[in-house]
Amino acid sequence: MEKVTGIGGIFFRAKDPAALSRWYTEHLGIDPVPDTYQQSPWWQQKGPTVFAPFPADSDYFGKPEQAWMLNFRVLDLDKMVAQLTASAIEVQLDPETYPNGRFARLHDPEGNPIELWQPAGIDIPSAADD
Repeated sequence: MEKVTGIGGIFFRAKDPAALSRWYTEHLGIDPVPDTYQQSPWWQQKGPTVFAPFPADSDYFGKPEQAWMLNFRVLDLDKMVAQLTASAIEVQLDPETYPNGRFARLHDPEGNPIELWQPAGIDIPSAADD
């Protein structure tokens, strides 16, 4: 059986697509969609990806009308939370460490839920690696 090799894009509606794209670039480092075919899109690091449909009545995403949530892998959750907090972005760090890693929650400027995930077993780079 032929299989897909990964996620090729995430597409969703926004009230102000340009402003929201800038927010994701500025705060999460996600390159915007290229203007030309000579530019490169955002490239992800190789790592685990979870594809998980949830029950329609799940409250995991927050608001009942929210049909989806983004989950981004990070190398150092504490550094990412500090960076976002320094930009006056409210982040809720889950104090528990789970067998699959650590998590934090935030929302983009349009209220879309975002989960940050530092998978278990990820080696945090030292300052010398920066």
